[in-house]
Amino acid sequence: MTASVLAGGLSRRMGTNKAMIAIDGETIISRSVRVLKGAFNEVNIIANEPLLYEGLDVRVYSDIIQGAGSLGGVYTALFYSRYDHVFVTACDMPLLDMEIVQRVAGSIDGYDAAVPFIGKRLHPMHAIYSKRCLKTVEAMIKEGNLRITELFDRIKTRTLTEEWFKDMDAGRSVENVNTKEELERLLRAKR
Repeated sequence: MTASVLAGGLSRRMGTNKAMIAIDGETIISRSVRVLKGAFNEVNIIANEPLLYEGLDVRVYSDIIQGAGSLGGVYTALFYSRYDHVFVTACDMPLLDMEIVQRVAGSIDGYDAAVPFIGKRLHPMHAIYSKRCLKTVEAMIKEGNLRITELFDRIKTRTLTEEWFKDMDAGRSVENVNTKEELERLLRAKR
């Protein structure tokens, strides 16, 4: 399996590149890559500024379809993967947990995607996708429909409720940060 970290966002609300925020001396993206390398055969980054991620010792691919948001990132991750399944995460998840990731990755059998439903919402940036999704994703992009959650209505999706992660703190792993306030709150809770 492949793991892809999407790092193509503009980080408008944070005011700085979220991937490069250092926590305990390590950037969020370098920590994510390290965690993912412990669980996957192939790890890469999808980003439109590949030189920023040069030192992470993984391949970096630019979006195939520019301006298609997270859905375009998923498309690029699936397109370049050497394997049939890709775990996709975002570069702004500072507490990505290998056990939670492995639980998600191990739930894809018989489905086109498996996505956690934690805290009353789907987490498509902490989900696993099959290459069978490529045509559907491409069709959505061509339609101008970039709402990634609508993809799950068009494919065979396994929704992973909180019960799927019993005895695990999946909420921490799926949490992303978009503002400095969210980052501070998450770091306070981490301590």
